[in-house]
This record gives sequence, structure tokens and C-alpha cells, in this order.
Amino acid sequence: MTSITLPAYAKLNLTLDILRKREDGYHDLQMVMQTIELHDDVTVTLTDGDGIICRCGDIPGDETNLAVRAARAFFAETGVAPCGLDIDIVKRIPAQAGMAGGSEDAAATLRALRKLLKPELPGDELERIAALVGSDVPYCVRGGTALAEGRGERLTSLRSAPPFYVVLCKPDFDISTPMLFSRVKVSELWSRPDTSGMLEAMHRGDAGGVASRVKNVFETILPKEYAEVFAIKERLRRLGAEATSMTGSGPTVFGLYRDEAAARAAYVKLSADHAQTFLTRFV
Repeated sequence: MTSITLPAYAKLNLTLDILRKREDGYHDLQMVMQTIELHDDVTVTLTDGDGIICRCGDIPGDETNLAVRAARAFFAETGVAPCGLDIDIVKRIPAQAGMAGGSEDAAATLRALRKLLKPELPGDELERIAALVGSDVPYCVRGGTALAEGRGERLTSLRSAPPFYVVLCKPDFDISTPMLFSRVKVSELWSRPDTSGMLEAMHRGDAGGVASRVKNVFETILPKEYAEVFAIKERLRRLGAEATSMTGSGPTVFGLYRDEAAARAAYVKLSADHAQTFLTRFV
């Protein structure tokens, strides 16, 4: 086998809390993460060349691309002799949307290289390599329902979440993650997620309990110019969503539905006004 195509599933933050600022300048986070069906396709092909070629739509395929960095980390950390690679990424996950699109592509690249070149590599070792690429990449390697702590690299797998359909909407602007973190004063954060309650609801398989605890602390410090995030949340509520939240550092907003027809109706109405609207579900 010299080529393989894998899905790179997007993620949602069902909860996102910021616990403290660390001495290294980063923040300790606590997040319940969930994989959704919306995905990129990542094809990794071994070639006779000696370099890495990466095609990723309108996104640069140079050394700034996380998939390229993931490939280099794989060779450096596993001792596998570097070889020519062709990485082709079909993008569906919006960029800079809070859904870890770049990290998911990097994780799929790592999983593909393990299958092609070192299938005996343990999963925890692949996650260790993933952490060298980016904080979200270990979760993206593992996927599913998980508690992520530290910078996001410390993972605890959870019982699979109850099934939900998801309506996603990305407004026509981006939000800078460093800017949001620069606004964080941990002692002044209010309306924090009930993470322990979320974990208990997950353990019980309690869909209502999960929906009632969806929350992102970043929403409490969003500048006023991003008020459309809250307008979309309110519209999703009026369209019957059981829970609404921004995912990651935004600006994508999601609504959770247990009824597919209600989710589809909401998707149709919202997509009439917002081009980047998607209907998907938990996987």
C-alpha cells in the first residue's frame, strides 16, 4: 500500500473552561470535546521524491501547514527514514472556525503515516507526537467524546455522547485566538461551564443533561463587534435547538437537536442568510 485516504472529522467544544494562567504563559483548560461528521478528506501518498508536497485548497501547503509539520514530526520522532510524500487535502471544514480543521488534517496525516509506514506504533505514542504539532492535535488523533485538560493535550476518553444532530453556522468574520486569550482575567470569568455535571450526564447517557450543560467561557469576554455570535445563538434557540454555543475560540456557533427534521428545518432557514451553514451529527 502506497496511498491512503482518511477522513479528518471536525470537533466541537461542548464545554470550554479556562482554569488558570500558567507560568509558561499558556492557560490550563478543561474542555469536553466531541467529533462530528463534517470532515475533510486527507490523502497521503508515498512517492519516489525526497520532499513533501501538500495541496490544501486556498490554504498554503508550505511549512506553516500543520499537515506538513505533522509529517516532519512523524519522521523525526519514529526513526522512520524520511521519504517523498504527497498530501492532498479536500477541505470542507471552514478555516479559522473553532473546529480544529488544521489540527484534524494534521491528525489524519499522522494516522495515515502510521498505517503506511509503522502500523505497530502505539496510539499513545502517536498522540505524544501529535502534541509536538499542536495542542488540539492529540485529541484529533483520538477523536470521539473526551475530556481535554492542560493545553488540550491531556485526554480522558468518555462514554460516547448521546446522539445529536448539529446545525453549524460560521459568520463572515474570524476571531483571533491570541486576542481572546489576551482578554482573559481568570478571576473575573463568570458563567463557567458545569464540567463535572457534564461528565456525569455523559456517564448516564442523559441527552437532556448534556444539552443543558453546553457552555463556552470565551463567550463572556467576546468584544462587542462580534455580537452576531449571540444573534445566531438566539436564532438557533428560536428554531428549536436544545443547546447553543460557540465552539473553540469561534466564531462558529452550533445548535444541538435530537430530532433530525427539526435540525434540517433550522438548517434550511439559517442557510438562507449565512453561506457557511452546515447540517451534521455526532460520530
